[in-house]
Amino acid sequence: MESRRKFLTKSLLSLGAATLGAERLLATETKPKPTGKIAVQANDIILFQGDSITDAGRKREQTMANDTAAFGHGYALLAGSTLLNKYANKHIKVYNRGISGNRVPDLIKRWEEDTLQLKPTILSILIGVNDFWRTKDSGASNSPAQYKEQYRQLLETTYKALPHVKLIIGEPFGVKGVKHVKDDWYPDFLGYQQAAKEIAEEFKAVFLPYQTVFDKAAERGSGDYWTTDGVHTSMAGANLMAQAWLDLIK
Repeated sequence: MESRRKFLTKSLLSLGAATLGAERLLATETKPKPTGKIAVQANDIILFQGDSITDAGRKREQTMANDTAAFGHGYALLAGSTLLNKYANKHIKVYNRGISGNRVPDLIKRWEEDTLQLKPTILSILIGVNDFWRTKDSGASNSPAQYKEQYRQLLETTYKALPHVKLIIGEPFGVKGVKHVKDDWYPDFLGYQQAAKEIAEEFKAVFLPYQTVFDKAAERGSGDYWTTDGVHTSMAGANLMAQAWLDLIK
């Protein structure tokens, strides 16, 4: 009787463990898979898109891949040159198509020529600070909801043309207390940052929290060490952004 009791107890425990394991497996399968780091593959085409932070004074008439003059002096140059060095045997192409002053509607207008025709396999977008900023300095009409809907339109168009593209969404950022970024930016600007994060989640993109990157950097240097005006980067700030971007690559 004792042996039978032990046998039944052991069997029930085994059944319970198996059931629990199945439940955990089912729960794991039904949850959205988190987006991890992006692996660089042979012949990848990597494109940096955005506004002046990405533009960084590049020569726009230079349109070839892997061209120093086409990259300006910002984070895209530092990240792109590091990729070309590290993955020299993969024959990758890297482009910068950031344009100063751009907002999401500007990207939409030039998306076919400056993005879709290049057929990137890895696409990095940093846009949004001007979508907000122009409401402060130019009286433009916009809201986080409009920004989000325009961003959604841009990415829906992107995925229809490039269904397998790997996407990085950079968070628009501002370093408070440095020149242009004043108290009156808040709390409104936070809505645009939240919208960018929600768009990244919606489209299963890798989200790069640049605001957190700069907030942490403030522990090592003042805001005007990392940026010239609260938005555009110094040499140190460009390197800070590039390192954060490269941390997403495996």
